[in-house]
Amino acid sequence: MTFSIIVVCLNAGEKLRKTVESIRRQTEQDYEIVIKDGVSTDKATTEFLDELEKAGESDHRLRVYRQEKDTGIYDAMNQAVEYAGGEYIFFLNCGDSFYDGQVLAKVREQIEGRGDTGEKRLQDDLRHAQKKRPCIFYGNICEQVTGTMVQSNPALNDFACYRNLPCHQACFYATDLLKKRKFDTKYRVRADYEHFLWCRYEGGAESVYMPVTVAFYEGGGFSETKANRKRSKLEHKEIVAKYMPAARVLGYRLIMLLTLAPLRTWIAGNPALAGLYQSVKRKVYRKNGRA
Repeated sequence: MTFSIIVVCLNAGEKLRKTVESIRRQTEQDYEIVIKDGVSTDKATTEFLDELEKAGESDHRLRVYRQEKDTGIYDAMNQAVEYAGGEYIFFLNCGDSFYDGQVLAKVREQIEGRGDTGEKRLQDDLRHAQKKRPCIFYGNICEQVTGTMVQSNPALNDFACYRNLPCHQACFYATDLLKKRKFDTKYRVRADYEHFLWCRYEGGAESVYMPVTVAFYEGGGFSETKANRKRSKLEHKEIVAKYMPAARVLGYRLIMLLTLAPLRTWIAGNPALAGLYQSVKRKVYRKNGRA
């Protein structure tokens, strides 16, 4: 099994170094690093890319592509997918990093069905799903801003797909899913969300939870500016209309309203309260037999 770790960048400077070094510290060695640069011009980035290209001359797992411009992060990710040769693809943004040096080793164990999934799922069922359906294996992340571990929902039913999908820094995609259908770049903020729903509802993918903290998530990036938060809401509305019946979506919106979703979002993003909020969420999942 080979992991293709994709890093896309544009004038990322030391953030690129931080991310790549976290990959190279992995004890699991069966991986490749695919770096897609959008023709950076700043000195810190170009010098580090030069360094990586030189290292790639003796390490076939490290490849840098820096001659082709792109129209944004999702276009860059699409271009990088073309260079990926592994069985599973993982996207790690500049500034993000693997949680520790054992992440890929733990993920391999989960995918091969040797580890404890933390759920009441027979290992035979997991192996059967892997043989019959392409999989997205996903875990948890740790937010750098709040310093808290964010628990992904171990049971992605339709409502979870509406409101609370794991971010792509927690997801390992079967490569065929991304080769068959890439990110739709008309979505500037939510293309990864739209692609996940396509995988589930049209691509026939199985989503499998892993009790593994995968990455430190930096946050505060492109999708979290004030303008893009507004765009995110509009894109979310359009995307769910593609994959879910209108009556169901209306019901989900009512549930979100009644359960004070905006307040809970604020609490989850508050450094003083995020830890308590995530602790309560984990207890709820355990009570439901899902974690």
